[in-house]
Amino acid sequence: MTKKTAIFGIVFAIAFAATQLNAQDMAHYKQIIKELSSAKYQGRGYAKGGANKAGKYLQKEFEKAGVDEVICQPFKLDINTFPKKMILWADGKKLVPGVDYSMREYSPGVYGEFPVYHVDTLNFDPDKMFADLAKPEYANCFVACEFWFAYRHHEAFGRLQKAGECTNAGLIQTWTSPIKFYKAYGHRVVDKPIIWMTPEAVEGVKTIRAKIDNKFLKDYECFNVIAKVEGKKHDSCYVFTAHYDHLGNLGRQVYYAGANDNASGTAAIVTLAAYYAQNRPEYDMYFIAFSGEDANLRGSEFYAQHPLVPLEQIKYLFNIDMIGDNNPVQYCEVSDEGMRGFALFEQINNEKHHFESLNRGELAANSDHYPFASRHVPCIFLENQEGDAFQYYHTIFDTYETVRFESYEPVFRLVRDFIEQYR
Repeated sequence: MTKKTAIFGIVFAIAFAATQLNAQDMAHYKQIIKELSSAKYQGRGYAKGGANKAGKYLQKEFEKAGVDEVICQPFKLDINTFPKKMILWADGKKLVPGVDYSMREYSPGVYGEFPVYHVDTLNFDPDKMFADLAKPEYANCFVACEFWFAYRHHEAFGRLQKAGECTNAGLIQTWTSPIKFYKAYGHRVVDKPIIWMTPEAVEGVKTIRAKIDNKFLKDYECFNVIAKVEGKKHDSCYVFTAHYDHLGNLGRQVYYAGANDNASGTAAIVTLAAYYAQNRPEYDMYFIAFSGEDANLRGSEFYAQHPLVPLEQIKYLFNIDMIGDNNPVQYCEVSDEGMRGFALFEQINNEKHHFESLNRGELAANSDHYPFASRHVPCIFLENQEGDAFQYYHTIFDTYETVRFESYEPVFRLVRDFIEQYR
């Protein structure tokens, strides 16, 4: 090897290393999403231990990223689950869980054959409905109605959910395909089962037959995974959050992979941790993968009540949720205290064109930034809405095959550029 060749090789190696240190890692990002959305973790829910398995995987990923410390913060929650039998027939036709129907998260199990009473929504009269339901042919029936109609007439339909109020066995609420599944209010079980079905699956149906189990988990042990990268200064810190739990199972055969929601955000904070472990920051940085978000923000609320560092030391918090999409407009929510920072976000984005624009929505209790925003922490919520993958969130179709990767790099660069300039 000549001296000139050797010098060129050294220069190239240094340039390559510098490029790697200043760039996001798309390959690593994709690998984490693929892993977390695989069958190994069964939708990162609770009944089959998927969430905790994912947490242990993330603990190892943070350690491999070269962070200075990783802590698992335990907490408990109550949650209703559906890990066993999930069989439903409509007029003898076997329906597909997650495609034709799902369960409300607070529903008990249901066994038996039941007549179906279809609510007349065009000429709705609550008194007539209750008179019809008192007839022998509708004893122990399921009352079928469109979800939003029932929501608008919640007083009447609320009676149908309570034991002793009416002789109906349960409710069917229709929701357009793709059918969704939720966990937010699964900390309890109501009196009667509530099945969500597509309009096509229940239209004209006279009887249903069900074998559906629920399992209520009391004081289920979960944990947040917290990684720290030490900065040059320790009096303040930046915090990056994403939830790694998801919806788990709907019966033995169906699980919700949650590639976009929220393996995508979780993967982003792991790669950000790796970046800052290699590029020592000015301030301490914490990367928190929350469990219990889909169970009504239980993990982030627990952390906000038991923070590792005082909340007032947080310079800015970034909550990254469902960025596995391709909308060139980035949706944001910002706390009151975070508005000064949002002005800088917009300035940076206008100058560098990471996204076509930033769409700031009204602050809502819809993800893990909210327990911090309500405690006056400067924070921003980043979620890529209305792209090709967004339609599949909370459905069985949110998989590695439908997740998109276009938003990852601009989110990474926008956050990195912000931290470089924020004072």
